[in-house]
Amino acid sequence: MEALGWSDIILRILQQFTPVWIALVVTFALSITFKRRLGLYGKLFDSPIGMIGFAMVMFWVFTGIFGGAFDMITTHDVLEQSASMKNKGPGWPYSKMTGTPDPNAYPYYLLGGDNLGRDVFSRMIVGAWEVIKIAPFASLFAFMVGITLGLPAGYYGGKLDTILSFMANLILAFPVILLFYLLVTPEIVLTGIPVYMAAVLFVFPIVFLILLWNSRFHTQPQRRNIYVGVTLVIGLWLYLGIAWDADPLGIVSFPPNLLVVFVAVVFVNTPTVFRIVRGLTMDIKTRDYVAAAQTRGERPWYIMLWEILPNARGPLLVDFCLRIGYTTILLGTLGFFGLGLSPESPDWGSTINEGRKLLTMYLHPALPPALALLSLVLGLNLLADGLREESLRD
Repeated sequence: MEALGWSDIILRILQQFTPVWIALVVTFALSITFKRRLGLYGKLFDSPIGMIGFAMVMFWVFTGIFGGAFDMITTHDVLEQSASMKNKGPGWPYSKMTGTPDPNAYPYYLLGGDNLGRDVFSRMIVGAWEVIKIAPFASLFAFMVGITLGLPAGYYGGKLDTILSFMANLILAFPVILLFYLLVTPEIVLTGIPVYMAAVLFVFPIVFLILLWNSRFHTQPQRRNIYVGVTLVIGLWLYLGIAWDADPLGIVSFPPNLLVVFVAVVFVNTPTVFRIVRGLTMDIKTRDYVAAAQTRGERPWYIMLWEILPNARGPLLVDFCLRIGYTTILLGTLGFFGLGLSPESPDWGSTINEGRKLLTMYLHPALPPALALLSLVLGLNLLADGLREESLRD
């Protein structure tokens, strides 16, 4: 069997991405059809830059879901090694020197093999899932912590603002990469510090949601109690499983390496989010509609969460998209230095690091994950530009 030419390789890769193309078409069709009912998200489809960025981001989101979670795109097991496929070029026919070859295995390595004979294409696909599992959710957690602390700091001011601002500035005094690097080093992990940090930081999403329901439905105690009760039950269950690996049902658990990286991302991003929310709150609290809410006798947390926060959504959404991009780069940097996730992880940073060792002889192991990382971050930046453009018009 001969190696594939580039036209055949491209056609086969496009064919492997069929679930992603279908999901993108459905998403865009529904979004454009109902865009006038979807608020700021719908207005995003009036911006060509925003649409391009959204398409690039969702391409990798769907790739991670279908390829990493459901194994519908990958052609080979990401950990499977074949001595005969070491550093073979793109489109090389698959063969296995030892063991019984699977007759149903995909017949080619579409993007070639790496220095251990693993399929570069499949590792690039599953690497997207590694990013999708961490970057958006860690950024969301950081926003919940930053919002929960930034709103009262900006609204009340005084000693509370001074103390919280000092703590945020203390963390920001360290270079981000250095701080991130220190938090995931084996020496720090062995002290148990990341687990205790998780125990503190992961409480904030529960606190945030309870404050949200309590402030919104304080005049409807029955409804409020249901929302708060459900939040406490589900939140504490997830909290025990994620932070302490002590889920009584044995369903929720976080691999130690993943927990360390997740906590590091939340901790590093929280002070910046805090300062943004604090600054926006100090500006918006002087507006007439906030004074009107105070005159009506609304509670402070209702004003913060339902008057100030919605009017700060534009800058916060833009920063959220950019922050996911920054986190993606940080994860890639950690993987490049062999920190954070497990050594055999197919994350893009680790794959680039392994491929660059033979870069003078073979481009194909390092180039696909590098281009994937570049395209995802570029898409997030374009999406942020589109959101900024539409939020200014809103």
